[in-house]
Amino acid sequence: MSEYPDLLILRHGETTWNREARMQGAQDSPLTAAGRAQARHQGAVLSAFGCEGHAWYASPQGRAWQTAELANTQGAAITADARLAEIAVGDWSGLLFDTIRAEAPHLFEDADSLAWYDHAPGGEGLAAVAARTLAFLDALTGPAVVVTHGITSRILRCHLLGLPWSRFDTLQCGQGVVWHLSKRQQQRLS
Repeated sequence: MSEYPDLLILRHGETTWNREARMQGAQDSPLTAAGRAQARHQGAVLSAFGCEGHAWYASPQGRAWQTAELANTQGAAITADARLAEIAVGDWSGLLFDTIRAEAPHLFEDADSLAWYDHAPGGEGLAAVAARTLAFLDALTGPAVVVTHGITSRILRCHLLGLPWSRFDTLQCGQGVVWHLSKRQQQRLS
């Protein structure tokens, strides 16, 4: 594993589909009022922490991009990077989690595991997310603010912590959260 620059990783704020417990994947739904407030709070956290001189990168998906714009109180240029997009879930996009569980209950026998993402019909798969996020990290040349999604954030943090990416489901993830990662350590700032 390479030594990576310091990163501040944000998950987008709450969306209407998050609230409805729908799979978004490559699709999008708008931030809720709570999601916009979470993004503004992330901006306040970043301002207090200090992120001057950090490059800004965001998933091009609307929910992450809008979060980046709201959190970017310093007006830094934001670069869209498709390697930060959320895992594509194919035919499950737009479905309620309960519908997926009812259609494929065997995938959810281990309540602590999120490995069921690998079984989405027409989906991307976790290994593909791990490969593209590692390529993103390997291309970084300095400290950065990264605005992304739940699964993508966890896999990014596994790389940065020196964990196998397959352990992504052991990491916490919340909307409106800011993680500081430095020298294989992470700290939740919000």
